[in-house]
Amino acid sequence: MSQDEKVFANGFSFKRRENAPEFVVGRLSLKVDDAMAFVKEHMSEGWINLNVNQARSGNYYVELDTYKPKDEVTAPKKAESDGLPF
Repeated sequence: MSQDEKVFANGFSFKRRENAPEFVVGRLSLKVDDAMAFVKEHMSEGWINLNVNQARSGNYYVELDTYKPKDEVTAPKKAESDGLPF
């Protein structure tokens, strides 16, 4: 699966709560059977990352975050000390 391919999170629904207090962003609802199946299929090392995005239509949707960092390039080792304290 490429990182550009959208994977919609089955069983997850996000709705903005317009009339809620300012500190409330929205409501995340889970359809338990679908959500659990999705999590089991896509989890890695016990974790799953999801993004809440806004479509051009203004509706919100929950998407699997497929970002995988490249292997960190190891920094070159420092030259051996010549015995000086600085």
